[in-house]
Amino acid sequence: DPKVDVLGLPDGVKFVFLDIGLASIIFTCILGQLTTQVNASHQMIDYINNYFALFTLYVAMTVEFSGVMHSSYLIQNILSAISGKPIQTNEPPKTGFTFAFFWGRVLMSLAILGFSLAVTLVALFNGDTSVSIKYPSISPGLAVFLLFFFMSIVGMLEGMQIAFFAVAKLPADQRGTSMFGKKTCNLLFAGNGQNLPGFMIGRQLTVVCSFFLVGSFTSLTIVPGEGNNIFGVSDGAQAFLNYGFQGAVITTILASISWQLAASAYPIAFLNNPITYVLLCVALFLEFTGLCAGAWV
Repeated sequence: DPKVDVLGLPDGVKFVFLDIGLASIIFTCILGQLTTQVNASHQMIDYINNYFALFTLYVAMTVEFSGVMHSSYLIQNILSAISGKPIQTNEPPKTGFTFAFFWGRVLMSLAILGFSLAVTLVALFNGDTSVSIKYPSISPGLAVFLLFFFMSIVGMLEGMQIAFFAVAKLPADQRGTSMFGKKTCNLLFAGNGQNLPGFMIGRQLTVVCSFFLVGSFTSLTIVPGEGNNIFGVSDGAQAFLNYGFQGAVITTILASISWQLAASAYPIAFLNNPITYVLLCVALFLEFTGLCAGAWV
């Protein structure tokens, strides 16, 4: 509510920091991500030498074992077949029950992803998402476009991170095969190499900002028990969907893992993309502003 007083701040400042969410974005970037990444990069062993790190690993392995995100493995296999690059793994070939269990989870993941997309798109067209409340002037069609636009931005930044580290090991004359590829590498690896960590900071700020916006498009505002449950699901199921499970599935697979896999298979193609150069400049500019410089303290 713009009429609510917050520390005596002017309305314009409240709009930028609270309504748009810049305060939450910076808070999440610095305390929730960049600070831990900086500490981990300098104290790698100490960072994982605790029970919380072990607990986090077990949670991540449990989520992977559940198969919810296994459709990303299908994307990995497709990209491997297209690129002609075999998947490097220490696991033995899947046979028998292991083969069936793996691909069964892939099919389950595809079904979950399809359902999540259906829920999100129907909610967007019905005006049952947070974006309809925050920005009522945005039409359903525009909301769908913006959802995939911001997910593409996140995906490009996720892929760029993989591609940049992949080409960092290559000789300078092999890092780009087009004008934009060479411009990207010249900017990224210029001077003493500070632009690479600078990109990581600017990238993180852009990703968090995009995820906050995507969250507005995927979070549901349907109140269970009023007869408006999406697809006629039970009140309990509607309450579960209101937590944003479908948004987490969509963004993780379509806005993160898929792009990372594509970049690992085609790093040079990512560098040659002019959008990569534009996003690199944007990320470096955001880092230059110092909004997240507190992470270095």
